[in-house]
Amino acid sequence: MNGLALHRAGYVPTSLGRCFVEVAGEGPAVLLLHTAGQSGVQWEETLRRLPTFGFTAVVPDLPGHGRSDPARGGPVEDVDGYRRACEEIAAGLGLECFYVAGVSVGGKLALDFAVHGDGRVLGVVACGAEAYNRKQSASGLRRAREGSASPSAAERTYYGTLASVGSSVPADRAELIAARHRREDPLVTATDLGAWAVHDLRGRLGKVRCPVHLVAGAEDFWIDLDDVRATAAEIPGARVTVLDGVGHYPMEELPDFPERLAAWLRELEEAR
Repeated sequence: MNGLALHRAGYVPTSLGRCFVEVAGEGPAVLLLHTAGQSGVQWEETLRRLPTFGFTAVVPDLPGHGRSDPARGGPVEDVDGYRRACEEIAAGLGLECFYVAGVSVGGKLALDFAVHGDGRVLGVVACGAEAYNRKQSASGLRRAREGSASPSAAERTYYGTLASVGSSVPADRAELIAARHRREDPLVTATDLGAWAVHDLRGRLGKVRCPVHLVAGAEDFWIDLDDVRATAAEIPGARVTVLDGVGHYPMEELPDFPERLAAWLRELEEAR
């Protein structure tokens, strides 16, 4: 099955504005959520190849990101706001149930879906995420908004992204990832990171009823692996995978990420 042959794209209205969404494939739907400030382009390979494993890839640009409309009221300051928008996207597409996979703030958003799941969430793959991020300073990230429009912001994003990928990533691939990230809106990125830093799921994960798989890069300096493992310990039946040589962006760093994700989703199916 060729995912591109089944590819469709368009805008879905939400309370925060229209969101651009790409859909490819047939079978169980998987909502794929990008990182802070980025867009669905991070899931390009997964969008193309996940359908060959029998899944429907659903890739939104979150409100205010990529090709979506600017978020009403300005950049979204809380993860719950993004979750509600994604719920509206799922409803607009007629998805009665779906899996959620996300990375970084998208991974925290995936965990938020697990906590608030009402039976529609079939399972979650959360990459580069934990219940609470102790490594980030919420106040420092708020201050970062003040300089988010400075001429050097794009270069900070570029070099910061290069530093965030793992050592197993070839130099030309790392360069491509960093160049893509440089396009983001620094104000939206800073706001996303602030939302990530303050969102606290500790003490609430015990009520999660869908299967959860946490994935972390061994070289991801944005998170603490002990915090990831502690998060998994709070979730009934959750498992953890640590990826050697990988940093913060596994779906961009790993050539075989679509195959790995498909295998993890199959495991979630079996665990339900």
